[in-house]
Formats: sequence, structure tokens, C-alpha cells
Amino acid sequence: MIDLGIEKLIVIGAVALIVIGPEKLPRVARTVGTLLGKAQRYVADVKAEVNRSIDLEELKKMKDTVETAARDVESSIHAGASEFEKQWSEVTTTSGSLAEPPPAYPEYRHPRKKWRIKQGATPGWYKARNGIRTKALSGAARVARYRPHKFN
Repeated sequence: MIDLGIEKLIVIGAVALIVIGPEKLPRVARTVGTLLGKAQRYVADVKAEVNRSIDLEELKKMKDTVETAARDVESSIHAGASEFEKQWSEVTTTSGSLAEPPPAYPEYRHPRKKWRIKQGATPGWYKARNGIRTKALSGAARVARYRPHKFN
């Protein structure tokens, strides 16, 4: 890399002042600054692209290793399942039927099944006192009800 110290920058500035002249030097300095900024952005973009491609390669490698591990697990599960099926068929054919019947589970009941019936059993005076709505309002009815009235 170029080693630019303060002394070298002063020498470069003095030579530029003599060669270019004091009238054109600010314009040339702005142009050089913009070109350096563009070059730095270009270098940063190239670095980012290289890093993205490296990350993409690493992700592809990781994906391949995960896929091979998944295939291995799947094959071991299939092998275990076939062994289980063999043992199960041996047990069911030798004994004729299972020794214990499967347990009978109670039927599932939703906990809030009778919610509407219970709500209907609440007295109207209790609902009115506690502000429970008994009727649904449409949007237009709600606007008409709560719109401030103009006094003429």
C-alpha cells in the first residue's frame, strides 16, 4: 500500500499548486475527491460481492451436509420400521390377538360448548347495569348513534 505521510501530502499539494494554478486547484481537488469516493465505493462493492459468494458457498456446503444427515436418519428409520413390522407380525400371528384391548378414551368435549346458552341465561337487568352489549350495531348505525348533534 502507498505510505502517504504529512510531508508527502504537503509536497504533492505544493506541486499541484504550481502546476495547476490557484484558480483551477479547487475544481481539480473536488474532481479528485469524487473520483476517490467512487473508487472506494467500487472497492467496497467488490468486497461485498466476494463475501456474498463465499457465504453462498458455505451455505451450499452446509445444505449438502444437512441433506446427507437427513438421508442417513431417514434410512435408519426405515430400517428400524421394517424390523418393527417383522416383530409386530410375529407377535400378532403367534398369539392370534392382542392380550389387552386398547384403552377406551372418553370422547372429547369442548370446554366452552354451551357458552351461548349460559350467556342467554344472564338476566337483562344485569347486562344493562354492567354495560354488556345485547345487540350488535352496524357501522352506519354506530356512526349515526355517536355522531354529535348540531343545534340550530
